Amino acid sequence: MTVVCTGLVVIDGWLDGSLTASPSDDKQVQGTVVALLIAAALVLGCLELSRLAAAKGLVVLNPSSAVGVVLLSTAWYWPQVFPFSGQLYLPAVLVLVLMGVLLQQYLAFGVEGVLHNCGISCFAMIYLGLLGAFVLAIRIDAGLWEMFAVICVVKASDIGAYTSGRMFGRHKLAPRVSPGKTWEGMAGALLAGVVVSFAFAKGFGIMSAWLALVFGACLAVVGQFSDLVESMLKRDAGRKDSSSSVPGFGGILDVIDSPLFATPFAYVFLRLFA
Repeated sequence: MTVVCTGLVVIDGWLDGSLTASPSDDKQVQGTVVALLIAAALVLGCLELSRLAAAKGLVVLNPSSAVGVVLLSTAWYWPQVFPFSGQLYLPAVLVLVLMGVLLQQYLAFGVEGVLHNCGISCFAMIYLGLLGAFVLAIRIDAGLWEMFAVICVVKASDIGAYTSGRMFGRHKLAPRVSPGKTWEGMAGALLAGVVVSFAFAKGFGIMSAWLALVFGACLAVVGQFSDLVESMLKRDAGRKDSSSSVPGFGGILDVIDSPLFATPFAYVFLRLFA
């Protein structure tokens, strides 16, 4: 997955000129490959979330919710294609997708389960679509390597947490949510996040060394929080994994869970300090 992800990022940068040193080579529309990748992954995540909700008797109203996830997750892409949309895009999409969810609820179920079905559908769109949008936001507003650095730092933190937790884990971090997570694992996440963040800062000049240390530590903590959020959803649904579509990991949600909250934080951090 690392090789495939790296290859797609490089192709994305090659297509729109982001890999060259000259700003004049940059195309007007940035991040097309990343936008397609994000939309596909989050739609699959929405379907997995639908199955988790079904275990609790809730209905995620698809295709309305899936369309909403796609439109929200690509919110930074379309104003490049349609400059007139500008700041109107996000509020307009939020209104339209909410109307779509309510219309589908009426046509399919009438007044039965309105609060439950519309509530979980809106949650799916915000959790996946709105949070997921910040991956593309970093790609377009900050840069290609900044986006890649954020993803690598977060996933390295996951690996550090898993490895350290398996080797040294003794003290439970959040036993009511995820019995396998430990404070020793959190320490491993912090170490891995700081090391990878520092390496990207030195190798690509993304930020100063001391900022990279803070950045890596913060992303590691937020990434682990994000992972615990998905664990809460799975535990409520009585599932160990969101699905079995990704061998060795579980489902798409189990792969993308940690960046969901980490990328909004990273976007703000990069805009303020980098």
